[in-house]
Amino acid sequence: MQTITKIMTILVLTIGLGSSYAQDSTSAAQSFKIQVLEKQKEQIKAEERDQLKFAVEAINKRLENGEISAEEAERLKNLAAEKHAANIENRIAIVDNKIALLKRNAEEEVGEDDYDGFTIRIGKDDGDDKYIHIGPGDNKPRRYDRRTTSDLVFAIGFNNALIDGQDLDDSPYKLAGSGFVELGWAWKTRLLENSNAIRLKYGFSLMWNKLDIKDNQYFVRDGDNVILEEFPIDLKKAKFRTTNLVFPVHFEFGPSRKIERDTYYRYSTRDQFKIGLGGYAGFNLGTLQKLKYRSEGRNVKDKIKGGYNTTEFVYGLSGYIAFDDIALYVKYDLSPIFKNQDIEQNNISVGLRFDVD
Repeated sequence: MQTITKIMTILVLTIGLGSSYAQDSTSAAQSFKIQVLEKQKEQIKAEERDQLKFAVEAINKRLENGEISAEEAERLKNLAAEKHAANIENRIAIVDNKIALLKRNAEEEVGEDDYDGFTIRIGKDDGDDKYIHIGPGDNKPRRYDRRTTSDLVFAIGFNNALIDGQDLDDSPYKLAGSGFVELGWAWKTRLLENSNAIRLKYGFSLMWNKLDIKDNQYFVRDGDNVILEEFPIDLKKAKFRTTNLVFPVHFEFGPSRKIERDTYYRYSTRDQFKIGLGGYAGFNLGTLQKLKYRSEGRNVKDKIKGGYNTTEFVYGLSGYIAFDDIALYVKYDLSPIFKNQDIEQNNISVGLRFDVD
């Protein structure tokens, strides 16, 4: 809270000082705006040339696919050239008018100009599946066909362990207290040229798997064996956590909606069902056991890192059934939690997965 207060105070002071300085330096500010607008004229020419280039590429693509004749392609190219030439003329005229306005009012503050700069957009549009966009404005021409997209992955849910010769009902770990969290980044690539029915989804994730140990037990190491033993006094909590860096790969199946525009097309999976099947492999980054108990009238918290003979190379199977960006997610570690054990234990997790693309 104190940090937020300090930041807000600095922000208010900065804005106040900036406003005061602007009032005392109107002429300098106007000169700077004129310089920016002069540069903007060159930027306009470059933008329109790029947009014309992309339009011509789109027309050539349609010609190659046999959608239009050579005569029609030539006609469309001429129309595109005329359109962007007129755009350059009109947009530069607007900038020239702004410059003239600033010069006439060199000693006065005039209305703020609109500049193409940094934008923040929340919500999807027809041409883009991204829900959150933070970055430059949208003046850059769109690529005609974008086969690969990326998104943030977040998953959370229940975790437990399957133990050889033992039912899940007899698990030494609490069902409600044991859980997992996954945070990562994924890319999705369309595998077919003219269909989005099959996609390859791949990336990297940090996975935290937690086991909440019950019956007043905790993990101890006996040589290479890691076993559960009863704690000598009453435990308030006993939790065991592994942290893994993994690289998931899934084949994703499901319908899409094709969006076609004059200069680009996209496949959208918004409001569609999807199924993903695959797995993951990676490395264990660390282990931690937390013990909470009361001893000699005071609360004690022990954190024991490492030394539990956990499997270093982890791998498993995973899958999800999704609608839009929300999925029911299941993953199972084929690699045991502890290596070289007489009785193997394997993590199994069920939860919700959010792909914020």
